[in-house]
Amino acid sequence: MDQIEQLPAQLARRNWVILTLLLLGSLPFGNLALSIGILVGGLIAIGGFFWLRSSLDRLLGQATGGTKFSYMFGCFSRLAALTVILAVLVAIVKIHAIGLVIGLSVVIINLFWMTAQRAL
Repeated sequence: MDQIEQLPAQLARRNWVILTLLLLGSLPFGNLALSIGILVGGLIAIGGFFWLRSSLDRLLGQATGGTKFSYMFGCFSRLAALTVILAVLVAIVKIHAIGLVIGLSVVIINLFWMTAQRAL
């Protein structure tokens, strides 16, 4: 299997490693709300990444017309769902905002890590 074809699976595995490291790094602070915020944000980010990956797999795997519309509809649906989830978490559940932002950064950290690794 080509190295490029293995990249999505590597990114998916590394997302979990980064989330675990962030959670372990938050434990010395002794703030349970921060750790929960990191966990929830990380799960949302990983879920969004998985949703995007499956949408792209469907788009690239189909040879029929109308796939652009379904992909764009899926993107807007994913954005709307994430907006509602984040709004509920911040406004109603009162999740730790800093922890949530750190957790949501899991995929971004992963992409920077991959870019730095390939550049060196």
